[in-house]
Amino acid sequence: MSAGTLLLPGGAAADWLRACDPRLRVAAAALVALTVVSLATPRGSSVALVLCVLLAISAGAASRTLLRRLVALEGFMLVLLAFLPFTVPGPELFALGPLHASTSGLARAILIVLKANAAALALLALVGSMEPVVLGHALARLRVPDKLVHLFLFTVRYVGVIHDEYLRLRQAMRARAFVARADRHTWRSLGWLAGMLLVRSFERAERIVAAMKCRGFDGRFHLFDSTRWRTRDTLLGAALVVAIGIVLVVEHGT
Repeated sequence: MSAGTLLLPGGAAADWLRACDPRLRVAAAALVALTVVSLATPRGSSVALVLCVLLAISAGAASRTLLRRLVALEGFMLVLLAFLPFTVPGPELFALGPLHASTSGLARAILIVLKANAAALALLALVGSMEPVVLGHALARLRVPDKLVHLFLFTVRYVGVIHDEYLRLRQAMRARAFVARADRHTWRSLGWLAGMLLVRSFERAERIVAAMKCRGFDGRFHLFDSTRWRTRDTLLGAALVVAIGIVLVVEHGT
């Protein structure tokens, strides 16, 4: 299994975060995401976003890395800001010909942007710097169904394997002087490439299943990690609950 992390570069997590029980990090990420999704006012969402930014910074993620990871999300958010005000009824903000933007639509778009960025930052900070194997073990310890854990671990592992197979096939095509053009031969060659990739992936999967059965695989992975819940995990969990309580107080405050 790859030793890399899911979203942030290796070593991005701060020492205090690496020392946390992985189950706490996964549960905290899920709890924060659910809390953020439940918010309904810009006031509470803004506080949640500020706290998630502080969490990401304290977790050791560099601002440049965070911005790079959020670029794709912000593209969707820009589309949302551009179109949602024209699709939600409410008091008119401005008009572009026959199209009328509403203040209600703009407010809803801003609320979604705040919530999406807060949730993304929390996931990047808590789970993004975690190795896939550690995350898989944490999910198993949290009683996530075995089939889902197996699917996750195999997917993370063999996305890289299939990518390596694709690079070998492309190298073979270049060795035969293949140059991509906008013609029928190119499309046919790319179709053969996709087909061969699927065939080789299927053959690799069969060999893997046979090898696992030869080693006594009985449908589940045995966990040998030695993670233990410690006092600092309880304290960090309590601090998280307090932070969520602050967000909810601000959300429902007058």
